[in-house]
Amino acid sequence: MKLKDQFLFVQQNMKKNRTRVFMTILATAMACAFLIVLASVGFGLHKSIIKETTEQRIVTQIDVHGKEEGDGAYRPLTEKDIEALENLDNVKAVVRRQALFQEGSYKIGEYGSWAQTYVTHIPSEIKAGFELSAGALPEKENEIIVGYDFANSLVSENAKEEDMYDEKGVLNEKYKYQGDLVGKELTFTAKQWIDGEEKKKDISVIVAGIGKKPTREWVMDQNVFISQETLKEIEAFTGTPRGMMNDPNSGAQQVTDTDNHTFEEVKVYARNLEAVEGVTEKLEEQNYASYSVVSELKQINMIFTIVKAGLILIGTIAILIASIGIYNTMTMAVTERAPDIGIMKAIGANPRTIKNIFLLESSYIGLIGALIGTVVSYVISFAVNFAIPMIIQSAFGEELPEGLMFSHIPFILPLICIIICYIVTILSGLRPAQRATKIDVLKAMRREI
Repeated sequence: MKLKDQFLFVQQNMKKNRTRVFMTILATAMACAFLIVLASVGFGLHKSIIKETTEQRIVTQIDVHGKEEGDGAYRPLTEKDIEALENLDNVKAVVRRQALFQEGSYKIGEYGSWAQTYVTHIPSEIKAGFELSAGALPEKENEIIVGYDFANSLVSENAKEEDMYDEKGVLNEKYKYQGDLVGKELTFTAKQWIDGEEKKKDISVIVAGIGKKPTREWVMDQNVFISQETLKEIEAFTGTPRGMMNDPNSGAQQVTDTDNHTFEEVKVYARNLEAVEGVTEKLEEQNYASYSVVSELKQINMIFTIVKAGLILIGTIAILIASIGIYNTMTMAVTERAPDIGIMKAIGANPRTIKNIFLLESSYIGLIGALIGTVVSYVISFAVNFAIPMIIQSAFGEELPEGLMFSHIPFILPLICIIICYIVTILSGLRPAQRATKIDVLKAMRREI
């Protein structure tokens, strides 16, 4: 019997028992839809977290915190380390920043603010992708770059504390600095304890540019970048490296071993995402303590791989339960078609052909159920992503992050489901198919098994 004839024979027999076959296919479709939708929750949340992580972080950035010495301690990075890092393969830029060791006090007119102050290497910042939202890069010794939110931190000195913030804790607009900062002169106040008395010195700086808005909405960039020349002016007044404050309880100048050629922040930027892992491995080989978003992604991927495997396993149980219906349907089919099997044997049909017919029918039922279940699961997935955020917002008053997906069905998920369903249905139909090949011809002709 040709394969085409076997298909026609199977279709003809399935039509004779439409209701039973339909219910079996329905049960299989429900099981497949359950598996896909259940596992899609893991895929959806995984995709959302990966998207959130990669969009809000520079994926090619590797933070280097120090280098391990022989005794297990870590030391700050120096110019020699920076040179070694720049010579690594696939490294685009090495950003290094030195922090000022005192609070940065800045004023413009009656407005003032405190900001973390750094000395940075501008060419490496540009290579790493540093951008400005306004102004230009510093060209003169007294020019500075301020963060995007620096202007919003400038508050009027005449503001009354009880009137500064509204009920939501937001600073009142009338106390904020409203002008343009580019090209404006700010006064930086350096401080130092000398002979038990706090001394101050005002240093004039000009705002050359304003940094680009941070990618993360909740990040406030109020940093200020000054030049090496301005730092030297501060150090000349304080008499300490990077403006370090003396002990106010001591009349003598505090002795410090702080190295003025070390860096508090060092960030290595790989040429592309694919190169990050290789650069990170080289840093580890050279005993540098490093961290990158790729390391975080590895941990996220590992956790969600386990979660998705668990969800698929739970969904497979539903298909195994549905396989009981397939087994029952095929067993009844063998019983009802005993005379047909007897006739086929009498005219010389090969037992393998008879077995293949019943296996074909069971797989037919399984695959149709899997395809219907796949279509249904896509509809459910769309409904879940549309409805659940609205329900959560209405019921709990919580606004979910934009783009959060509760369900995502990649192509591989239906494929896994179809493969699992096909294997289960073949196993379910195997026993009845083998039984069909052992039916006695004479008994079958008498409608007995």
